Amino acid sequence: MKILLVEDDVEISTMLKNFLSTENYEVVTASDGESACETFFSDTFSLVLLDLMIPRISGMEVMGKIRESSTVPIIILSAKDTDSDKTLGLGLGADDYITKPFSVTEVLARIKANIRRNTQYDAAASVGQPVLTKGALTMDLNDYSVKKDGTRIELTSKEFEILKLLLQNPRKVYTKEQIYSLVWNDAYLGDENAVNVHISRLRTKIEDNPRDPRYIVTVWGIGYKAGDLQNE
Repeated sequence: MKILLVEDDVEISTMLKNFLSTENYEVVTASDGESACETFFSDTFSLVLLDLMIPRISGMEVMGKIRESSTVPIIILSAKDTDSDKTLGLGLGADDYITKPFSVTEVLARIKANIRRNTQYDAAASVGQPVLTKGALTMDLNDYSVKKDGTRIELTSKEFEILKLLLQNPRKVYTKEQIYSLVWNDAYLGDENAVNVHISRLRTKIEDNPRDPRYIVTVWGIGYKAGDLQNE
């Protein structure tokens, strides 16, 4: 599998490329935002490792350009570790956020988890799963598309997985810990930002009024559930 590594620190870039190569990943590197965009759109990648503090075009801008046309998993690598930085990165479409300094084994584990989830989507598309319907919203699990009133909505892999989880279990209320464990397939470490940001971003895409959500509703003190809309 091919990974795009966007990192301007030569030492970190070399370390990650060498380590991931020993794990049978093909790693293509870019040291600035412009070359990262050129490289990404000229090839096919299974995942992007993206530093935020890169020259010429910022990591956030690079992610925005990628998200205009692709839902490839993106893992942010950043020395910025405040909640606001993580919230901004996840809100713009990142699938994961790793704070520097990090261990290469942690990066490898996150890469495997994100690629595994993305690969599972492709595998599920071939087994003819049903179409989920909620109000004006439809999820076709055969081609992993989401439409509202017939208009396609582009979701990231985690946004799709959260929505699928709720629509497949319309009467169940999920805690943030349960959503994180099921969607991220990882142990919940008490960081609510990841779930909150993805729910918020999902609502902006599917709700008529994100401030008064009807498809994904909050059950105060517990978590989230699918709204009680009647199927159309």
